[in-house]
Amino acid sequence: MSVDSDQGFIHPQAIIEPGAVIGEGTRIWAFSHVLPGARIGKDCNICDHTFVENDVVIGNSVTIKCGVYVWDGIELQDHVFVGPNVSFTNDKFPRSKQYPDPFVRTLVCRGASLGAGAVILPGLRIGEHAMVGAGAVVTRDVPPNAIVVGNPARMVGYVETVARPTTLSASKLKTEKSTVAGVKLIHLKHVEDMRGDLCAAEWHKDLPFVPRRVFYVYRVPNSRVRGEHAHKECHQLLVCVSGSLSVVVDDGRNREEYLLDRPWIGLYLPPLTWGIQYKYSSGSVLMVFASHEYDGADYIRKYDDFLKLARS
Repeated sequence: MSVDSDQGFIHPQAIIEPGAVIGEGTRIWAFSHVLPGARIGKDCNICDHTFVENDVVIGNSVTIKCGVYVWDGIELQDHVFVGPNVSFTNDKFPRSKQYPDPFVRTLVCRGASLGAGAVILPGLRIGEHAMVGAGAVVTRDVPPNAIVVGNPARMVGYVETVARPTTLSASKLKTEKSTVAGVKLIHLKHVEDMRGDLCAAEWHKDLPFVPRRVFYVYRVPNSRVRGEHAHKECHQLLVCVSGSLSVVVDDGRNREEYLLDRPWIGLYLPPLTWGIQYKYSSGSVLMVFASHEYDGADYIRKYDDFLKLARS
């Protein structure tokens, strides 16, 4: 048997076809088969009983556990973890002896983890540092940092996200500081009466900006995610006027989650804040005040682009 070392290791019972590119320090264990066109980066760990097809790109420091087959068209970026018996697919309508040209591309982004037995449908993007639960069946793209579980997979949270309280008094809200730059909760005027409650806001007194646009989001299924963007210049105030929902805010360094479930509590998002809304309850209505009229050019829709801007 060969000896493991910092220079890498290929088990004598592994098959590495001529033409495959294997990076320095990578370990490939018994009964693995790597085809000629495959490219595997540095310091990877490819465990027993795995198969890597031709048109496959595997980055650096990737772990692939036992019983995983990586088919044509699949790319695993740096530091991806693939758990035991994860099933990749690359053909939406497979037929025996019939091959698409080319195969659908699937991308698992940097730092993402796929739990044991997960099934990844073809053509999807698993976002940076996302976490796919064991046995999940992923049928649509997974946002960066999201945690998804179930069949079909649905979002249940975000990694490394601090849950922030929203049940504070008006005075406490003024002093409570968010770790996400500029984000804060705003307590609107709220009057309870036996005839019904009332909530009011005066632009120049109660809000951190003067709105030029307002819109509503409603009838959102609980499994769906809204937002997933940031603005270059636009300020926003989010108020859940009916039901409840969760909002994740991210400034590129810190990430927090707020539960909005009272119509007199608003969440202020300054420019260059990545915002996501999910976990909508049945019948929930989200009202959003915006400082600018709609301008598609003001949106940052890709998380990678947002990180570059936010961190610069």
